[in-house]
Amino acid sequence: MAKSDSFFIRVDVTETAANTYTETGVDLGAYVDALGKSVLRIHNIAVAVTDKDGKSPDGSVGSAAAQFQLLTQSQVGTGIVLASNRSIVASGLVNCYFPSAGVASIVSDEFDNMPQLWTNGYLIAVDQMFLGFQSSAGFTDDLTCSIVMECTVETMTQAAAMALALSQQ
Repeated sequence: MAKSDSFFIRVDVTETAANTYTETGVDLGAYVDALGKSVLRIHNIAVAVTDKDGKSPDGSVGSAAAQFQLLTQSQVGTGIVLASNRSIVASGLVNCYFPSAGVASIVSDEFDNMPQLWTNGYLIAVDQMFLGFQSSAGFTDDLTCSIVMECTVETMTQAAAMALALSQQ
């Protein structure tokens, strides 16, 4: 199985209104060619939730949360879906507590569905993916979700095609 050296794909999506699902497309046409049997394997994903300038987001007193999802199908009109949805590649959330206005004093994250959790990463055969993001009220900044994906391109073997078909059922 021919495999490339790993490389990185970076994607940002900015939400400008709380409780509004925002999504951006990720063009994979340069890496994926189903007829040529070229597919993308995502090995790792790193996620950051920040303000639009890359800094810690500010909030008002209380709790706030933000969720992201990386998908093989657009969810515009649907919004955040369950981790069991077959279009999910990665998903997670960040919870913040602001005892006073400003920067959160308590932050927790739960990246519950990431390719690095799997033995062989996640195989992608679509030419476009989607990064979706939504936050609750409580943040006083526009939020940006940034992801960095470590990937390789490989030729799809018959075994890889079968694995892909089984995982997408």
